[in-house]
Amino acid sequence: MCRDNLTEVAVCSPTAIRRSRITVSGIVQGVGFRPFIYRLANRWQLNGFTFNHSKGVTIELQGCPENISKLIHALKTTLPVLARIDNIEQQNIAIESQCSSFEIIESEADDNAQVAVSADKTSCQDCIDEINDPHNRHYQYPFTNCTNCGPRYTLIKSLPYDRKNTAMAEFEMCDSCAKAYHDPLDRRYHAQPVSCPQCGPSITLIHIDGEVLANKNAALQACVELLEQGKILAIKGLGGFHLVCDATNDTAVSHLRQRKQRPAKPFAVMCSDIDMAKSLAEGSAAEWQMLQSPERPIVLLKRRQQQVSSLSAYVAPQIDRLGLFLPYTPLHHLLLGKLKRPLVATSANRSGEPIITEAGEISRQLNPVVDAILDHNRTIINGCDDSVVQLVDDELQVIRLARGYAPLTLPWEQSVKQHTLALGAQQKNSIAFGFGHNLVLSPHIGDLFSIEAEQYFVDTLATFKRLYQFKPLHLVCDKHPEYTSSRWAEQYVKNHPSCRMTKVQHHYAHILSTMAANQFTDKVLGLSFDGTGLGEQQQLWGGEAMVADINGYQRIASLAPFALIGNEQAIIDPRRVMLALLFQRYDIDTLLDLKLPGLQDMPASLINNLHRLWQSGAASHHTSSVGRLFDALACLLGLMQKTQFEGQAGMLIEACANQISEKQYQQSNIHFELPLDNGIWQTQTLWQQIVDHLLQHQQQPQINGLIARAFMDCLARAIANLATQYPSLPVVLSGGVFQNRYLLSQTRKTLALQPNKLLSPKQIPVNDAGIALGQLWFAVHQQN
Repeated sequence: MCRDNLTEVAVCSPTAIRRSRITVSGIVQGVGFRPFIYRLANRWQLNGFTFNHSKGVTIELQGCPENISKLIHALKTTLPVLARIDNIEQQNIAIESQCSSFEIIESEADDNAQVAVSADKTSCQDCIDEINDPHNRHYQYPFTNCTNCGPRYTLIKSLPYDRKNTAMAEFEMCDSCAKAYHDPLDRRYHAQPVSCPQCGPSITLIHIDGEVLANKNAALQACVELLEQGKILAIKGLGGFHLVCDATNDTAVSHLRQRKQRPAKPFAVMCSDIDMAKSLAEGSAAEWQMLQSPERPIVLLKRRQQQVSSLSAYVAPQIDRLGLFLPYTPLHHLLLGKLKRPLVATSANRSGEPIITEAGEISRQLNPVVDAILDHNRTIINGCDDSVVQLVDDELQVIRLARGYAPLTLPWEQSVKQHTLALGAQQKNSIAFGFGHNLVLSPHIGDLFSIEAEQYFVDTLATFKRLYQFKPLHLVCDKHPEYTSSRWAEQYVKNHPSCRMTKVQHHYAHILSTMAANQFTDKVLGLSFDGTGLGEQQQLWGGEAMVADINGYQRIASLAPFALIGNEQAIIDPRRVMLALLFQRYDIDTLLDLKLPGLQDMPASLINNLHRLWQSGAASHHTSSVGRLFDALACLLGLMQKTQFEGQAGMLIEACANQISEKQYQQSNIHFELPLDNGIWQTQTLWQQIVDHLLQHQQQPQINGLIARAFMDCLARAIANLATQYPSLPVVLSGGVFQNRYLLSQTRKTLALQPNKLLSPKQIPVNDAGIALGQLWFAVHQQN
């Protein structure tokens, strides 16, 4: 026998040969896993076979036990770039005397799917090199892909992941593609979307009225010319359409804002390469690495000064951050390579609604917005938006979990006893479901305020039922009875009496989502800061601290409630929140005489009317929301009057704070306190400190930035001070307010001086998109 190490082949006598069956679960289909096994088996002279099935991949190996061990070691240490193993099971079985080679055999399906569906991934460098090589048959072909890259979730109909079960079933492979597809040593072996110009999908440029303008390469060239002319196009990508225009053209970008009725919310910008991105934004090494990662998310970066950048000022008005991303399909690479300028590339949808996946819907819903449509004939089975992330102190924070990351499958050592479906929140909806040893969070669905959004919600449910033969026996939803997801749950249980239902409080679910990301079950100190969500006794919460575990929670602190004058209207018009806080201290005559920025453009008649409404208490719910407090402060400082997009106040306040240097801040000696009295943070005390300082120092340079920074530092200290009372408990920071980079960073730094451990949300959004996973984590621990 030769020396037994990981690079040499062991030789043994016929009587020592063994046969093992190995079952592997995880992300092991459509990622080059079987050809990887094929190459390893041949390397170590092992016979047998491997095949896909609905639970993963099965491998049968026959040969020297040492060589079988080496292959299993390689499975655990060296994998294809997109593969992930969650579990390996091995058993010895009877030797087969006629086994003399290793084969990849036909997949088999059953009705108990447990394999993890892979997310879509960016084009690999090998494929990009091919589309730029005039001598390669994939030259300039916008659908070039291989086993290491390209679409997965967006084109799959059912498991196992084979071509007949995808959107590529209608495209018959040419001889060249078929040869690569069936060769285990080719990187396109069983790459289900494999195609070329001779046999695959193609692009078409269509006028908004339906007239075909050009096909294939001519369509791409015509698209470039239209963008150079300042036109707005809808371009079909992996998971849906983008609305696209020249990001350096003020007229084009302003027209897009006017047509889409999106006056202020920042647009994402696609750059051709990392050098173009660096000309527009600043970033750390980790941020540039994230921009180029296989997931290719939109990364929020610090914007370069306007005079340095060529970018239009209309891309992200008043915001010091830019959402940049790089091309992730061959079509994007070809387009940006020809255009040689950054492109606005924002999701094609109506505000808050799902991304559009069909050209007909572009014409129906966005006809006044676009001038032309660049379509293609590969069907998008499952729509999927772009992921959005940021790095805070170089730690990943996912804001929108979608393309590249989702579906996100978390392996769980325990087993889910009943198929469990969690239905998430009303805004930024996603769903989560548990089966076997898997906890799965869907891609971003959106806000459930329209018929189209509700249908997308239902379609996403149907997708996962179809993929996993999933039949929920336990539903979990938010306690808010008017949420679309909650109403759906009620109706489903009514129609399926054998299905049980559990309701989980919104802010508790926020905390649970981070616990689930860490598979943590013991007590934590959770801070849940967001806009508004239904608390107990019909209260509106949003600034809550709780001691929680998987069995329940105790609310230990919250902001002192303040009025939302006009209820929902106060969210759209946050001046009402500002005034409610001011009315607590000042009579109406005194208030009208105050020289506060937020009052300058408000008619006295409006202030008087809102004061009478506030006094009556009619149509004015109270809330403990930190998010609404940010809204009030942004109005007080004169940064905004109406909310034009969710999170706007937090972005504006953060941008102000970022303008202040550490030296300026220290010299200002500004300091606010948020006292805690019997479990209530005294909101009015903090607010009055802010108002007094603003009145006394309005002429001080950069007063807004100083107040903004002191306000967020005060919140960070309040959290840390509370944590000192619970030194043994890990801390969870969740809720959309913690997407504020400055606040999160300061809170982390303050907590780092204390014994509390901080649990990271990892890839789970801290906003409402993570609610479903939190609901699921609670439910699977309540099953007997």
